[in-house]
Amino acid sequence: MTHVEDELRSQPECWTRAASEAPGYQDVLPAPGERVAIVGCGTSYFMAQAIAALREGTGQGETDAFAASEFPYGRPYDRVLALTRSGTTTEVLELLGQLKGRTRTTAITADPHTPVMTAADDIVVLDFADERSVVQTRFATTAVTLLRAHLGLHTDTAVADARTALAAELPQQLIACTQFTFLGRGWTVGLANEAGLKMREASLSWTEAYPAMEYRHGPISITTHGTATWMLGEAPEGLAQQVRATGGLWIEGGLDPLAELVRAQRLAVAVAAHRDLDPDRPRHLTRSVILAP
Repeated sequence: MTHVEDELRSQPECWTRAASEAPGYQDVLPAPGERVAIVGCGTSYFMAQAIAALREGTGQGETDAFAASEFPYGRPYDRVLALTRSGTTTEVLELLGQLKGRTRTTAITADPHTPVMTAADDIVVLDFADERSVVQTRFATTAVTLLRAHLGLHTDTAVADARTALAAELPQQLIACTQFTFLGRGWTVGLANEAGLKMREASLSWTEAYPAMEYRHGPISITTHGTATWMLGEAPEGLAQQVRATGGLWIEGGLDPLAELVRAQRLAVAVAAHRDLDPDRPRHLTRSVILAP
């Protein structure tokens, strides 16, 4: 078993622990009414998209998500929340340094022995969700679970669905598909983006991700026999029928959307194995992007 397989299978336990610990971080996580920006790189950026949509959608306050390198310094925020598994990513550390003394910052990380510990004003350490694999799985979903719990949105159903996602067989025809499209709505757009990234990283697959309603506006033209379209969350009316009419494979996301992401992680590993690739060592990638001065 690869590291990433072992790590993604531990997610139900990680989620349960994160949800139980969330009340202890109430004072360092965004408070209701605060204007918040959530930042990250790669997977953490897509998780930021999901969390920002969740928070704003539940009336907790205006919330934006940015890649750390694209943060708009001219905008006023009450707090900037940074997601960084490694705690060493150059763009995140530079951003936190620029905001020091100007805007309160909180970082969620997996490694308590990294520069982010002093770069941010407040710290949340999820070291139990750290990973050996370059490909990120459990840290990302555990951070989302922590924040879902902080927002009062986490339920035991999510954990139960994650167990189902790990136990159920993947549709066999998926493994042989030549192209994968992931769709989301609201907070699950970020999850769809992350599902596509997992497939690219682990299995070198041709993948795309879109807001579900945008899929009809051009992207559906690539759908045909041998392609798969996977919906994370509730699909727009009629979209499944339209995809099936093209000859493409439609995958309905019937589980909690975060659990559907676990299914997509499993697919990435399965396709990598089918193509004789090592998902722990994706091409051209490292655990953290550290730029030389």
